[in-house]
Amino acid sequence: MAGGFETLPQPSGRRSIHDLPKAHLHLHFTGSMRHATLMELASRDGIRLPEALVSSWPPKLSAADEKGWFRFQRLYDVARSVLRTEADVRRLLLEAAQDDAREGSRWLEIQVDPSGYAARFDGITSFTDLVLDAARAATETTGVGIGVVIAANRTRHPLDARTLARLASQYVDRGVVGFGLSNDERRGSTVDFERAFAIARRAGLMLAPHGGELLGAQSVRDCLDTLHADRLGHGVRVVEDAALLERVAESQVALEVCPVSNVALGVFSDLSSVPLPELLEAGATVALGADDPLLFGSRLAGQYATMRAAHGLGDNVLAELAAMSVRASRAPDSLKSQMLRGISEWLAD
Repeated sequence: MAGGFETLPQPSGRRSIHDLPKAHLHLHFTGSMRHATLMELASRDGIRLPEALVSSWPPKLSAADEKGWFRFQRLYDVARSVLRTEADVRRLLLEAAQDDAREGSRWLEIQVDPSGYAARFDGITSFTDLVLDAARAATETTGVGIGVVIAANRTRHPLDARTLARLASQYVDRGVVGFGLSNDERRGSTVDFERAFAIARRAGLMLAPHGGELLGAQSVRDCLDTLHADRLGHGVRVVEDAALLERVAESQVALEVCPVSNVALGVFSDLSSVPLPELLEAGATVALGADDPLLFGSRLAGQYATMRAAHGLGDNVLAELAAMSVRASRAPDSLKSQMLRGISEWLAD
């Protein structure tokens, strides 16, 4: 088959997913926060949280229409508002790394839009410095390597994206590994962000815009043709165009697939409908990611577990998914080699 491995169930000892070395390539900054931390910080500052983030957590979400996405974004903005001090930011990074470490992740690429925090943290440069320093400290404590992806917001003016691309370019080889584009892909025009991505590309940054989630295959094509994406945030709906899927597979543009959030937002009706087997059958590079655990209630290991259960994946397929996440990452080569050896050892046990 095209992917070079079997996607049907294989005899296995049902090895622990937590023990499988892996890289985590799709995690948003605020969305990585522990629910308990959200509650504690909100209580500290007297911030009243919506019931969807308290007694009804994790919230029932849908992005099938503009109203549904607005509700999702409102909850995200409320969660962001509890991060008020330098210590809060450091705690978030440390806990995200601790959670990843417990689930077998040895490399994390966390995505952040500094402009969302600039007003409270003395501007985008100061906030970026803080995040990178907090990431280094979290790595020293947990052993999980961390790279930062600076992401522009589709709902803001493209000039803001260019500012962030220039900012990201200043931190090449200093902890920033990529440049992204997030928020509702139905908003704005992809071509409007071409110049921002050109700035990031000239700096040698990995390019990882969101696409092919809320919109179909054309959104993937736009990200490839206009933004020259190296990876795609989500990209899962590329399966709607066989020729485009073949192109993605042949060019090894990795798809950061987030099954639990896809279902929560109404992209697919249930976990068995997430077309992971079709992507693998076509030879696509797939890296499973948790997206926003704070809002979807599931972290990295949960993505592997749900896909194992929904599609009857054998341990050999889980190992290949982990290996693809490592190869698609911007981890140092020495760490990649170490993780790949660990994956082989996990499968051999």
